[in-house]
Amino acid sequence: MLEKYLPRQEFSSYEDFRANYRVCIPDHFNFAYDIVDGWAQLQDDKPALAWIDDQQEEISRYSFGDMKRLSNQAANLFKARGIVKGDTVLLLLKQRVEVWVCLLALHKIGAIAIPASFQLKSKDLVYRFQVASVKMVISVDDPDLLESLDFALSEYPGVQQTLLVGKDIPSGRVDFRKELATFSTDWQKPTGRDYPCLHDPMLIYFSSGTSGMPKMVLHDYTYPLGHIVTAKYWQCVQDGGLHMTAVDSGWAKFGWGKIYGQWICGAVIAAYDFDGHFLADKLLTVMQKFGLTTFCAPPTVYRFLIKKDLSHYDFSSLRQCSIAGEPLNPEVYNQWLQKTGRPLVEGFGQTEGSVLIANFPWFEIKPGSTGKFSPVYDLQILDEHGNPCEDGIVGKIVVRQAAQQRPVGLFREYYLDRAAMSTSWSNGDYCTGDTAWRDEDGYIWFVGRDDDVIKSSGYRIGPFEVESALMEHPAVLECAVTAFPDPVRGEAVKATVVLVKDSSYEPGQELVKMLQEHVKRVTAPYKYPRLIEFVEALPKTTSGKIRRQAIRTADLEKLSSSH
Repeated sequence: MLEKYLPRQEFSSYEDFRANYRVCIPDHFNFAYDIVDGWAQLQDDKPALAWIDDQQEEISRYSFGDMKRLSNQAANLFKARGIVKGDTVLLLLKQRVEVWVCLLALHKIGAIAIPASFQLKSKDLVYRFQVASVKMVISVDDPDLLESLDFALSEYPGVQQTLLVGKDIPSGRVDFRKELATFSTDWQKPTGRDYPCLHDPMLIYFSSGTSGMPKMVLHDYTYPLGHIVTAKYWQCVQDGGLHMTAVDSGWAKFGWGKIYGQWICGAVIAAYDFDGHFLADKLLTVMQKFGLTTFCAPPTVYRFLIKKDLSHYDFSSLRQCSIAGEPLNPEVYNQWLQKTGRPLVEGFGQTEGSVLIANFPWFEIKPGSTGKFSPVYDLQILDEHGNPCEDGIVGKIVVRQAAQQRPVGLFREYYLDRAAMSTSWSNGDYCTGDTAWRDEDGYIWFVGRDDDVIKSSGYRIGPFEVESALMEHPAVLECAVTAFPDPVRGEAVKATVVLVKDSSYEPGQELVKMLQEHVKRVTAPYKYPRLIEFVEALPKTTSGKIRRQAIRTADLEKLSSSH
């Protein structure tokens, strides 16, 4: 399958990869037809999806032929219910098998899929319904979610239909599974104007919303091809191998790790559809049960996994462990390597595109570095005047001339948001809003979002470097470093810390002093946190990223109320 899209698949070095990687984009590419149905035509029983729920009993397995037939049924269902090309359909499906079925069906029709997190509340849903003009919602039958959903539907009557996925759907509700079973497995591919064109809207992700309201990130039908690099050269998935990315279907990492690049490469998606709170022990058991070939997860997951006794689990089948979502603390890297014998291979990107920076197979990993630039993009680190930064100088990560020669996989636009477009795009360049610096060997070292950088007594301090220092202390499970107003320094470094449970460390001034001295020993002393607050949990987006802005806002409100 890959030979259709890559003139070359093998490269002798990173330099060869960067200079000569090319993707051939057909004039009428459609992931559902060309990849999923294409695999089914070549080999109907080729494994595509292995799925298990929270009961951890039997693994359900689906071939590409199964996915073709199920998505054809869903396309017929949607068509019968009036969904046409260009309509928006919001999916609240956790990791039910139906999320893959519905995405493929909507791609076949040319309707716009909007994956959303089951953690959203009614206010979040109303906002999405309104700004995206949502016509249909397909949701899991979860009592808490349905309560929020029903209230949101009463506030926004524009949603015409709601279908539910579950085992026992209450009367008066539309049972998606029962309806699906009544439709034909044959689907008449649309023609002419009804066929989805290459640059038609295919997918909308709402940005994580670390500050302000979430933006609509619009992708077209070229987007899946951008993730060949993500899957093949960073995650290193294998044809027929089982790949798991630990993520819910409601955010962009699902597109990164659970469907597009992986299926183009012929990998089998391993899905663990858990309910309730994340439990490290359950995930480890499922990983072993699947016999995974490759695994990817955000740092939060790895931080919990390394606190377990990993000697009880068999990781002999694992060939690659990758990590993305936030910068990788060296301590997490070192502990995972020590306990499993597998290095963590970091990558970095955004909802707006595919992998931008990663540790690719042709060079050694430097723990703490995000790796080197992807060949898909013309990436540079620029200063505030738009000039390239010298090695060692922090600047913004920018995709050059993205508007003139739009890289495969990069988003089309912030949908219906001219202000966001004007902020992020300038003279054809796309500014990611993230800052980093490059060392003399070409490795990229992530600093943080531009508005996360702390400016204290003339120093610019990246939160990640202080967080990495704190993470080396055995008392710390998670932490977030933010700016705190200071009349002398302008801003002071503050650390909000979650302690390891069931440890001998207790929150208090003694531990504050201990952590401060620890940071002074492992990094430049001026970076140490002058304030430390102990909390039970950190505020996070629905995609699992730490919301430093929420911490800063709460601190400012406390300061204001105390004066």
